Amino acid sequence: MSLSFQTNVTSLVAENNLLVNSQFQANTITQLTSGYRINSSGDDPAGLAVANGLRNQIAELTEGVSNANNGVAVLQTIDGGLNNISTILDTLTTLATQSASSTFTGNRATVNNEYQSLLSEITRQATNIGLNNGGTYNTNVSVFIGGANTAANAQVNVNLAGANNAVDAASLGLAGTSVAGGGTSLTGNAVNLSDTAVQFLAGGSQTLTFNIAGPTGAATTVGATVSGGSGGLSGAQVIASLNNQLQASGITASIGANGQVQFSGSTPFTLVNVLAASAGNAIVTTGSTLATNTANYNVTSAAYAAVVGTNEAITFQNGNGSYNVSLSPAGTASIGATIQSLNTQLAGSGITAVLGGTGGTTIDLQSANAFSIDQTAAAGTSGGIFAGTGAIAVTAPAAGAGSTGNAQQALQFLATAVQNLGLVQGAVGSGESVMADAIGLANSQITNESAAESQIRDANIAQEAANLTKSQVLQQSSVAALAQANAAPETLLKLLQ
Repeated sequence: MSLSFQTNVTSLVAENNLLVNSQFQANTITQLTSGYRINSSGDDPAGLAVANGLRNQIAELTEGVSNANNGVAVLQTIDGGLNNISTILDTLTTLATQSASSTFTGNRATVNNEYQSLLSEITRQATNIGLNNGGTYNTNVSVFIGGANTAANAQVNVNLAGANNAVDAASLGLAGTSVAGGGTSLTGNAVNLSDTAVQFLAGGSQTLTFNIAGPTGAATTVGATVSGGSGGLSGAQVIASLNNQLQASGITASIGANGQVQFSGSTPFTLVNVLAASAGNAIVTTGSTLATNTANYNVTSAAYAAVVGTNEAITFQNGNGSYNVSLSPAGTASIGATIQSLNTQLAGSGITAVLGGTGGTTIDLQSANAFSIDQTAAAGTSGGIFAGTGAIAVTAPAAGAGSTGNAQQALQFLATAVQNLGLVQGAVGSGESVMADAIGLANSQITNESAAESQIRDANIAQEAANLTKSQVLQQSSVAALAQANAAPETLLKLLQ
């Protein structure tokens, strides 16, 4: 290499190396102060892409673990509610067992009041934990955790959907059950609602019509139409539908020990008509009758005929006192007018007149308490509700109407409810376990992927500390060499002396 005043090659080399060493030192200081090997895209483009993908997956999994912990908390809340409902079922079983004994000497109506209150409490608690039919968590509970290549594998599902996983009273098959007295069965009915192999009224409906006394005491009717929908109804669902429609009328439906529908209630009633089912299996044999509510003290009049001549006089006696009733020709122009007159004069007695269930030609007098009737004067010429004078026999409640059938039937439904609740508890418990396992896997993935990202992105501090010393020495030597190179042209002046 020739010596020249114009171009100082060694100076240029020293300057270039000084620049390289300065960049080396700057990069080393950046890595040491940030802790990262990759601080810009140019440091390692391919490694940066991989590290960013790992960081993104770690962020997804971290939030997924939070989601799963929330899911576990929800399932634990549901589990606690299911335990409460299980305890209530134990109490219901105790009440039903108590009432199912023929030696029980207490008041079954009082026991049934507690029983019905607990059924309502089951539904309330089921609603609060979201497992009533159609409730918040009566669905396929899905928790997204992440860490997978497909959406299906990235989430955990706990299937609590459908009526089988709902735990309200109706879904457990307890709606319409009772531990009160058995009520009154229908004459001519042969349909067994307890047959679990049969779905009733699939694609059809059936209507039952009852005679009751209206708010003013007038004769009136109330109907209940049970529709089976496309899939039909179970016996318990049939009873629930009847009770929903008849509740306001004070009539209660239940399933008797023979599996047939029976009716009782706080209001006197008779069954006037049972229409044929429009499709599917009928819930009651067409044409079945319930001439009187035999769960009450009752008496049925002769076939209706208006009073002719002088008034008919009747004295009713019960624990509330004596009630003198007078039926006049004007007040008995129709059977409805006669019922209205009787109920007006018997107001406050607890004795109620309703239209009879035998073709609407008789009047049925009913009371929850014992009463007696004495006809003191028959109609002057003809008509009236009773013939002649003297005491009229009142029929005491039938033994079957105060039987243990309802309670025994309730015990069967309760046993099924306990099994169904156990299945739901099993699904919830399994969901908790699966969720815990998923959390464990996600935490493991977070740990391993964080380690992988660290290998790519993080700086090797020991190595970079050595590089810093190296860069400092190189930079200092580069500066010294550059100074020497810049002074070299001055030596050429000696050649000109």
